[in-house]
Amino acid sequence: MPAVRVVLQRVAEARVEVQGEVVGAIGAGLLALVGVARGDVPADAVRLARKTLGLRLFPAGDRAFEVPVSGAGGAVLVVSQFTLLGDARRGNRPSWAAAAPPEDAAPLVEAYADALAAAGVAVARGRFGAHMRVSLVNDGPVTLLLDSAAGGGAAAGGG
Repeated sequence: MPAVRVVLQRVAEARVEVQGEVVGAIGAGLLALVGVARGDVPADAVRLARKTLGLRLFPAGDRAFEVPVSGAGGAVLVVSQFTLLGDARRGNRPSWAAAAPPEDAAPLVEAYADALAAAGVAVARGRFGAHMRVSLVNDGPVTLLLDSAAGGGAAAGGG
């Protein structure tokens, strides 16, 4: 079953560089690593963007997980990452067969980022298809895996 996958990390700051040039950077907010599978459609990406916007991952008062990224005044750095679709169950070389081809994946990564921006969240982006260096300072750490095949939610992890 196809599934857009997003790994969200709450960050104090994050940036992405391509050939030594910073192409996207944020302060506090979320780093979203986005992988697109063969057969995914824009609605999958938009659904995960809505889920991202609603997740209460930021503190307020004495509550550790109380407000979403918008309520915390945070931004989102969106970085495409086809390796999220890697299958390492057999052998030592992952298979990327489940990943969508670039011409199909790029518009869905953009649909995810555009849906976040349309909701008023500041969005920075990596460069699709480029060799990127991503730097981040985890805050927590707080990391979640979202999967459109699981209705938008999936496993959670953290400190």
